[in-house]
Amino acid sequence: MNIENLTAAQLNQAADIAEQIEKLNAELAAVLGGSAAPAAAVAAPAKRGPKKGGMSAEGRARIAAAQKARWAKVKAVKVAAPKAAKPAKRKMSAAGRARIIAAQKARWAKVKAAKKA
Repeated sequence: MNIENLTAAQLNQAADIAEQIEKLNAELAAVLGGSAAPAAAVAAPAKRGPKKGGMSAEGRARIAAAQKARWAKVKAVKVAAPKAAKPAKRKMSAAGRARIIAAQKARWAKVKAAKKA
């Protein structure tokens, strides 16, 4: 609920409830003989046990060395294998290109002639 949308009566009621809570907390403190802290703060957080499954520095070093060796092996295979040569691109002869150009010009000439007729 948004505080901005509350009426004056609702705000007064909320203030009264807050006062009642403070009085009850004071009574509770008097009964318990200490400060009236919220219930969540009264309960002590559970202590955690010792950390399980830790790894020694030597163990981490062995794993790192093994992984580096595996990568070196992979990279050595890649370097040793020569790259496949790319196939040569097809090139069109000058005569073939000239035939295509002549055919295209003939097609356009037909289209233009049909438009004029």
